[in-house]
Amino acid sequence: MKVYGLTGGIASGKSTVALLFEDFGASVIDADKISRDVVKPGGCGYQKILDAFGKSVTMPDGSLDRRKLRKIIFSNEQKRNILNAIVHPLVMKKSTSEIEEAKSLGARIVIYEAALLVETGVYKGFDGLIVVDCALDLQKKRLIKRDNLTASEVDKALAAQTDTESRKSVSDYVITNNGTERELFNQVQDIWHAILEN
Repeated sequence: MKVYGLTGGIASGKSTVALLFEDFGASVIDADKISRDVVKPGGCGYQKILDAFGKSVTMPDGSLDRRKLRKIIFSNEQKRNILNAIVHPLVMKKSTSEIEEAKSLGARIVIYEAALLVETGVYKGFDGLIVVDCALDLQKKRLIKRDNLTASEVDKALAAQTDTESRKSVSDYVITNNGTERELFNQVQDIWHAILEN
């Protein structure tokens, strides 16, 4: 079994690419989904976040106000580091378990989709790294539309991430997501065949 990391900037199209890989037959593990699970009420990271950030980051139903938390961490690097220190070890523990489960079920290729593979160095433990890239103006438009953010919030979110060139410099494959769905499909298909042949 081979495990490939899949990463890219916020709103670059990672999840769309992951779904395409899944259609080709890959087992996809979504670190963002795992992250949401570990911080929901009753999750192993929920109380730790409340202890660090206070109840002001919760919604009336007790769940985390992800938008409010995002605003805090994108404007304060220290707070971002605190949140990462809580969430990342929990996500990695669950991710490792899911990768082992995929292996036991006979998966040939696992695609591990996560935002911070390069920043954390996690990609070094995989068989390869796939980076999804897109033009900055397109990324900003998608982010404003998807998350209903202001231009200022978008700039802070983008500034908090590793720059594209740093990601690409350690990648094995780069997907450029600036064009049509067909163009994206063709790129994923080419990489899928390359992975199978390795």
